[in-house]
Amino acid sequence: MSWLHSAILLPLAWAGLLPFIGGRLRAFHTGWIVLPIPVLLFIYFCMQLPLIGTQSVMESMAWMPSIGLDFTVYLDGLSLLFALLISGIGGLVVLYSIFYLDKSKEAIVSFYTYLLIFMGAMLGVVLSDNLIVLYGFWELTSISSFLLIAFWHHRDRSQYGAQKSMLITVFGGLAMLAGIILLYVMTGTFSVREMLPQLSQLAADPLIVPALVLILLGAFTKSAQFPFHIWLPDAMEAPTPVSAYLHSATMVKAGLYLVARMTPVFAMQAQWFWLVTGIGLVTLTYGSFQAIKQKDLKAMLAYSTISQLGLIMCLLGLGSAYYTGEAGGEFYAKATAAALFHLLNHAMFKGALFMVVGIVDHETKTRDLRKLGGLMAVMPVTFTLALIGAGSMAGLPPFNGFLSKEMFFTAMLQIRQFELGHLTVWGGLVPVVAWIASVFTFAYSMVLVVRTFGGKLQKDQLDVQPHEASVGLLFSPLILASLVILTGVFPNLLGPSLVEPAMAAIHPLLLADGERFDVHLQFWHGWTTELFMTIGVVAVGTGIVLLYRRLQLHNKTWSDGLNVNQLYDGGLRSLDRFSRQLTDRYMTGSIRRYLVYIFVFFIAALGITLLTAGDIGWTDMELAPASVYETVVVLVMAASALTVPWIRNRIAAILVTGAVGYMVTMLFVLYRAPDLALTQMIVETVSVALFLLCFRYLPKDNLQGNPPRRRWLHAAIAAGAGIVMTAIVIGASGSRAFESISSFFVNESYRLGGGKNMVNVILVDFRGFDTLLEITVLGIASLGIYSMIRLRLAERTGQGGAKEGRLPPVGIPDYRSNDVILKTVSKVVVFIIVAFSLYLFLAGHNNPGGGFIGALMTSAALVLLAIAFGLDVIRKVLPIQFRLLTTAGLLIAVLTGVGSFLFDVPFLSHTFDHFDLPLLGDTELATAVLFDLGVYLSVVGVTMTIILTIGKEEDR
Repeated sequence: MSWLHSAILLPLAWAGLLPFIGGRLRAFHTGWIVLPIPVLLFIYFCMQLPLIGTQSVMESMAWMPSIGLDFTVYLDGLSLLFALLISGIGGLVVLYSIFYLDKSKEAIVSFYTYLLIFMGAMLGVVLSDNLIVLYGFWELTSISSFLLIAFWHHRDRSQYGAQKSMLITVFGGLAMLAGIILLYVMTGTFSVREMLPQLSQLAADPLIVPALVLILLGAFTKSAQFPFHIWLPDAMEAPTPVSAYLHSATMVKAGLYLVARMTPVFAMQAQWFWLVTGIGLVTLTYGSFQAIKQKDLKAMLAYSTISQLGLIMCLLGLGSAYYTGEAGGEFYAKATAAALFHLLNHAMFKGALFMVVGIVDHETKTRDLRKLGGLMAVMPVTFTLALIGAGSMAGLPPFNGFLSKEMFFTAMLQIRQFELGHLTVWGGLVPVVAWIASVFTFAYSMVLVVRTFGGKLQKDQLDVQPHEASVGLLFSPLILASLVILTGVFPNLLGPSLVEPAMAAIHPLLLADGERFDVHLQFWHGWTTELFMTIGVVAVGTGIVLLYRRLQLHNKTWSDGLNVNQLYDGGLRSLDRFSRQLTDRYMTGSIRRYLVYIFVFFIAALGITLLTAGDIGWTDMELAPASVYETVVVLVMAASALTVPWIRNRIAAILVTGAVGYMVTMLFVLYRAPDLALTQMIVETVSVALFLLCFRYLPKDNLQGNPPRRRWLHAAIAAGAGIVMTAIVIGASGSRAFESISSFFVNESYRLGGGKNMVNVILVDFRGFDTLLEITVLGIASLGIYSMIRLRLAERTGQGGAKEGRLPPVGIPDYRSNDVILKTVSKVVVFIIVAFSLYLFLAGHNNPGGGFIGALMTSAALVLLAIAFGLDVIRKVLPIQFRLLTTAGLLIAVLTGVGSFLFDVPFLSHTFDHFDLPLLGDTELATAVLFDLGVYLSVVGVTMTIILTIGKEEDR
């Protein structure tokens, strides 16, 4: 595993450990044990600056090479710039959080766990070269940001904001996934690096435009571009450290990163230029206009963020114009340099402003502009920091925002030189629109400072006496404000080290070997048009601020009319109403009806497919002769199955159904499949026990109570399902499009997997990923059953008048047997079964058995113990939480797979060797046993969780 891989996995691994160690260290704030992670990452990435100035670094780790899915990380100028932002701002946010969040009142362990997950996911996004891996981290940012925004989940607005951000960004993520798949169809690779040599082929492919639009949907939703911007203001319900991190330097910048990274792939398409530039310009204008109307400081910063993101997106679009042939000279370089430089500047001043607003909220207990004012006298340091941040955002010298705004004006003016055909007139309007947006940017920046810190202190409007914040709260914004001034006065500190390598990464095809972009930044360019535009911005913006104050616009109630938020809320309500109406039509509570829907769809879908598939080899099947034993077993099985519908007693029906399963077991024995026979036998045994536990919940009606018409309908459905399934089996046996893979398993199970039991080697080695997903699904199902029954018991307790929020102990029904012989025999037999199950587990790699079978056998022993002595005995004999046992098993299985990365081999790779052990002699040891242990623990945990939970519910 390389250092770059470790940089991504370190915060994720620390997030996994934090819940176990954070709660034990209550003497000090959990943030202090989190802070070293971003600091170490920032130092590591700073050490890469000299190297990335001349070359890039790529490290690959095999994951699923057979489908072209490798964990490949790529560090170039662009990814390094974002990595520095993620780790640097992340460190300052963690430090700020230590003094902002009260450890005695907040769930700080959860907070830092979510924050570390988000940090690792963002690093995964910007460092991944494989687009599928990037998509995985992309969605992880959506999930972790959802948890962070909903951190104060007891607030309705927090829940609403988290849900909105999740729905919109995940929608964009799914669209992006579709675009990635289209790119793979066109290029045959998921690697961005490998796509670049195929640009000429891509440009002529008809799928390129749909892929382009889908990729941009992902970028626009994540970076809050109009009309997908609506989630960002509501996300301000998160704690201020979250806003400072997610919405200034990380999450909202992910969409900008995606556009920058995919520019070489799509920029030859004119649609890319128009969509990125146009949407960015609209977002810039809309956000700046909306920001000045806000009464809440964080809401104002939210819309200002939307506006600034639109500005950067617009510049990235202009920077791609070179590829379309619509720009000449060095225009593309200037626009891209402006985008990257402003991206850095925005992270600095917006992070500082969010922290300043958090300080104001922390010290005054309000963010309402109507209640604030006069804080300059009591919070002079905070005022100074706000003035620096707002001055940079407004584009005033000597702050860094002035430089990037001048570069933005340059790009807007040069757009007039484009050859746009009949759309040439729009080239002259673009600078005007950009200037108007800049006027409003200046205005809301000044309103933020003047309304908060100027005027008189309104003590009667505040619940507390405001005072200056502590040094701990001021330190992080002080660092960012200092960087705003430093990069403004000495802008070329960032040009050669960060901006130039990032430009080379965005435009790799425009540089010959040894060439580099030359980015030289300076304040004075003479009396240029850009300078006069800035003077005009200040003059008109000052007039708007004075008018704002004179007309008391901060007290005005603005009428939004029909807006995107209303369309979102209305659409969500309509979708919910439609889904409820549709669901009520088929979700009637009748399991019988659900089965009818499932089997009818099964018959229709597969039956039509079989009829239209043509010749599938039904007549080419070679049948083996059937022995007398096989014939008898099949006849008994068929007779048992046909008997079930005619049985009037439910217990008898359950037992006869079990007999069908045991006959299947006999067939496996006759076909010399001991593993399958053991599994089937134990599954049937445990299933019968589960049936009996659920028996009393079945409706109290006669089994033969259905009307004749319904009986014939059910008979027709059953016959149809049986006929279709039989036809599928015959067709599959009679025609093979590929050579059977069974010979591969027979020949390679021992050589590659180290096991003579081919079935077990397939489960834990060749198809280990399938097994991992299966036990994960089982674990989720068991937790679902547990949760549903707990909720049902809680509802009953609430109706019974118990104290809300507390669930009294639930009695366990006495299902114990009165059979003395059963009790006596089970005391001995249980130990024999458990010992046999351990043998099956340990011997399963070379003999019949394995973790799955051994776990089922152990569960069967516990079921026998429960039947003989009652369920309560299980808890006394084994005082463990079986849910935790399931979790431990899943964790062992996953860690076994992840451990493969330490040896630079694909996920879930196994190895084996022979060792000369004391007493045992020559012994084969295989890492697959560790994975099998995870399977064993998971299956025991799942089975017993379900049995004990169902048996625990008692009618009250």
